[in-house]
Amino acid sequence: MRLRRIYYLLVKEFIQAVRDPRLRIFLFLPPLIQLMMYGYAINFDIQHIRTAVFDEARTPQSRALINLFASNPYFDLDYFVDHHGRVRDLIDRGKVTFALRLSYDFAKKLKMGKPAPVQLIIDGTDSNAALIVGRYASTILNDYSLELLQERLGRQGLTGGRGTPVIVEEQTWFNANRISRYSFVPGVIAMVVMLVSIMLTALSVVREKEIGTMEQLLVTPLRPVEFILGKTIPFVLISLGDVVLVTLVALFWFGVPFRGSPPVLLLGTLLFLISSVGVGLLISTLCSTQQQAMMVSTFFFTPAIMLSGLVFPIPNMPVVVQYITLLNPLRYFIIVIQDIFLKGVGLAVLWPQLLAMALLGTALLTLSVLRFRRRLA
Repeated sequence: MRLRRIYYLLVKEFIQAVRDPRLRIFLFLPPLIQLMMYGYAINFDIQHIRTAVFDEARTPQSRALINLFASNPYFDLDYFVDHHGRVRDLIDRGKVTFALRLSYDFAKKLKMGKPAPVQLIIDGTDSNAALIVGRYASTILNDYSLELLQERLGRQGLTGGRGTPVIVEEQTWFNANRISRYSFVPGVIAMVVMLVSIMLTALSVVREKEIGTMEQLLVTPLRPVEFILGKTIPFVLISLGDVVLVTLVALFWFGVPFRGSPPVLLLGTLLFLISSVGVGLLISTLCSTQQQAMMVSTFFFTPAIMLSGLVFPIPNMPVVVQYITLLNPLRYFIIVIQDIFLKGVGLAVLWPQLLAMALLGTALLTLSVLRFRRRLA
């Protein structure tokens, strides 16, 4: 293997990338567009929940509870109704997501020291949103119950902490305000790296077949290994440039904290790129045209995201699917990039994920090279 041959092929690839206007746009514009679109559009923080209130009691106690919801920034009290049928109609038409119903004997039961039920009616069409809305509402009700209990104990002379209920002091580490963008934007960086590296590698090799220059390259002194290195190294470097670009946007535009080490992030990205480049080479051996390569890349890309743990928690998946995710390099890179950004951990914590990516990358790249050499033979 001669480095001079690889060098000239590298120069050829970079010149071809610069000369092709469509490829120039594909190198940097789509990663930025995807990051901006996903960073703003995909947000698991639910605010301005459209709410209807059905207050049958109409007492100071019920109004005090309603005021707690009104003062909460997550709830918008848009409708005050006077019968249950109106609540059903508003939810059916999609005008409200949540309804609060207080029974006519709400204040009476509170004065008697009995449980006063509060009905929470939630539109369950979106199950994840319903869980979040229910949690928000339950938090307000728990605070209201705790306040009533403390007042009742104070009237009975139980002060100084005697007889008071357990007070929960909740802390959220690494993302104190629970901003979902902080968790999702680093995952978008991983998705962009995977998409760019797979697409560019697969399309670059297939393009040589499609325009008929593959045979010209094969009659040169280039060995298969030199050809593969010359084809993959440029797109590894370009992918690293995309990582730097989208990381800077994540830091300075979206304000995502970065608490880790840049060298550890670079190492994790390189190990992940070995897997992505291996997949791109494998796709190139299965396809004859660039259109086929794009279709196969999309077929691989979508399941990889769904089984990465970025959108759906892996422990919630069936056991068989959980074992399948072990073969997904994106699963490990998501953990690496999120932990580096938010937790600031290093090699001492992330070495299992880095080792898994190294093993998967080596296996994928070896399989791709063997299959590619068989196609060339």
